[in-house]
Amino acid sequence: MSSGKTPWSKLQREVYKILDDRIDLQIHCRAYRMPKSQSTNPQIPRYWITLGKEIIFDFPKDFGTDEKHQLYLHIPAISQLIRDYIDCPVAGLVAHQFEDPYGITDLLKAADRRIGKRQRAMLPQTELVLEILAARSGMKKSER
Repeated sequence: MSSGKTPWSKLQREVYKILDDRIDLQIHCRAYRMPKSQSTNPQIPRYWITLGKEIIFDFPKDFGTDEKHQLYLHIPAISQLIRDYIDCPVAGLVAHQFEDPYGITDLLKAADRRIGKRQRAMLPQTELVLEILAARSGMKKSER
């Protein structure tokens, strides 16, 4: 599970460096081995993001992907998207349109310590983005 030749653990460490450490947002990646009789490729990827103890993003579960035999293609695509996000210049980060069919970059922008309060107002007002922004402002889940 890597982006090019970068191991997932290194990519994960790099993304944590830019996330607001006042919130408990974690990004996970794992490839589950499948019995050979069930799959042409023995690994099925799973990416999930947690905010506190709640899973707020879960690929492939939340995406209804029917083509299970092609799920392994998403491992490098999602890792590369995260790498592209990390490498994007901060000056244009909020306005930058990533090719992101997963919706991960909006979540990263909401949790990114490099993005200030004024810029956060420009983020899409989706339920998950608002949940992350509320956590950054110190609101408890019961107050949101």
